Amino acid sequence: MNRTTLSLIAAATALAAVTGFAALTTPETPATDDTARAAARLPVERTSLLCPSPSTSDLAETTYSSFTPVTEGTESKGSAELLPARADGGEGAEDSEDSSESKESQKPDAGQAEPVLKPGEPGRQATGDVSGGEAPALIGTADGRYAPGWTVQQTTEVTAGTGRGLQGVTCTAPDTEFWFPGASTSADRTDYVHLTNPDDSAAVVDIELYGKDGALKTTVGEGITVRGRSSEPILLSTLTEERQSDVTVHVVVRSGRVGAAVQALDDKLGGDWLAASTDPAGSLIIPGVPKDATAVRLVAFAPGDSDADLNVRLASPTGSITPAGHETLHVKGGMTAAVDLGDITRGEPGSLVLTPTDRSVPVVAAVRVLRGKGDAQESAFIPAARPVSGRATAVGNTAKETTLSVTSPEATARIKVTASPTGEDGTPATKTYTIKRGTTQDITPPVPEGAKGSYALTIEPETDTPVYATRTLTSGKTAFTSQTLPDDRGMVAVPEARQDLSVLQK
Repeated sequence: MNRTTLSLIAAATALAAVTGFAALTTPETPATDDTARAAARLPVERTSLLCPSPSTSDLAETTYSSFTPVTEGTESKGSAELLPARADGGEGAEDSEDSSESKESQKPDAGQAEPVLKPGEPGRQATGDVSGGEAPALIGTADGRYAPGWTVQQTTEVTAGTGRGLQGVTCTAPDTEFWFPGASTSADRTDYVHLTNPDDSAAVVDIELYGKDGALKTTVGEGITVRGRSSEPILLSTLTEERQSDVTVHVVVRSGRVGAAVQALDDKLGGDWLAASTDPAGSLIIPGVPKDATAVRLVAFAPGDSDADLNVRLASPTGSITPAGHETLHVKGGMTAAVDLGDITRGEPGSLVLTPTDRSVPVVAAVRVLRGKGDAQESAFIPAARPVSGRATAVGNTAKETTLSVTSPEATARIKVTASPTGEDGTPATKTYTIKRGTTQDITPPVPEGAKGSYALTIEPETDTPVYATRTLTSGKTAFTSQTLPDDRGMVAVPEARQDLSVLQK
């Protein structure tokens, strides 16, 4: 059985786990094209999120933020929990003799930290803090009214050493394939790919690396076993002897499912998390490049044998422009291409829009962004993003340190932004914004009235036009981290039932 077939099977299994069982039904009459397409959008019943281990530095200070938007149509009951993954790669439930041992295997090992926070009620953010480099990866599960749109963010501040600065990542759902353009195996970078397995059984993973001349020869990149309910950080430079500045990492799960993220740490330029790019596509949007970016490096990769030629455009606050000297980018099939765009935003927020010059070839892409100058430079990454079609959330925001950038490349869009407070204090606040076609706008989001501490921001498009968004957090003069806001997938299409056969089960 080939790798694609295995990935499809694993993806179908993951979808079933997310949507849950709705009803056992059969049509009274053969389905027509219209009835086959008829479906209701209902809240998901169960959600999983995975957070990588934040840092090994004793100077690290990590904040976790959790939020579930209020969603109509959810059950009155439900729960959410974030449990530490096992760092020792202990045996999973496949080696247990009964269910009681299986449950015991899911508990934190002796000496590991207890959960850092208890998720709050829907509509209320919850936060928790942990110090030092002993914080484990977290495995999160939510069901019932806590599941639709559940979002967890971990933000770590490291004051000195390799990877200093602000490192942030949105905890991701488990999947079977990930693309990370923008990683590195060079001597001045220490890049880890973190693999977290939420299930009791082991997952088997392949890691493929692609540089400027194609696939890099790897020694132990195939058949990596991630034990049940554990997390494995894998140093990329140990997988190959080749040292290259721009590498695309392809994570493929042979069996099971994992969460994956790349932690990119630089000796001189700080560090941050590189989240996965959206799936390979002919056109890509990289939203929310900060207005004060001093250097932007675009990295792209074309899977397969076909070359890609891309138009490079910048969606600025006043419209779409072509950056002088960087009108197009040629990406050879199976090879990683990179180009320095300099201070392309020139004091204004912007989003990169990549489109095919002629024949469409699927690509993945990301940018590395620098702020500051000299020894005070810090780095962050923004991958190509999925659009916000229904709703998206960013958590852990503060009024003075949060920038929300939104772009609408196809048509003028209208969005509603809701700010929800932490804990019981404060009242949610809502504001509506208009994003003109082909522009990027840094908007000033609302702040919950009477709120204390950080808060959650939820974006909901009020038009059918796709929008793309990035939230940037800053600390001090140059430290920063950026996260794209993909659709939260809190709703799922369920075909309309033609006949209820649940009585047959009694």
